Amino acid sequence: MVGYPAEVERMRVRLFDSLKECDRRRYAAIEAAKLGHGGVEYISTLLGCDPKTIRQGLGELGGESELDTGRSRKRGADASG
Repeated sequence: MVGYPAEVERMRVRLFDSLKECDRRRYAAIEAAKLGHGGVEYISTLLGCDPKTIRQGLGELGGESELDTGRSRKRGADASG
């Protein structure tokens, strides 16, 4: 597996560090999934997170249940009606 260029790695780490915990887990999972074989290990090293956390994120994103987005209203809900 080929990793990302150093500048791209730096930007990914900055983004990761700015996210809430649940968003970090899901972001790391998406990045690992994009890379395929070896992606979980590479992303866990790059972002400094546990591979189990990434696998948990993969399970959440691959599941059928609705994700907790932290929103108080459903997407598309309108205050006027």
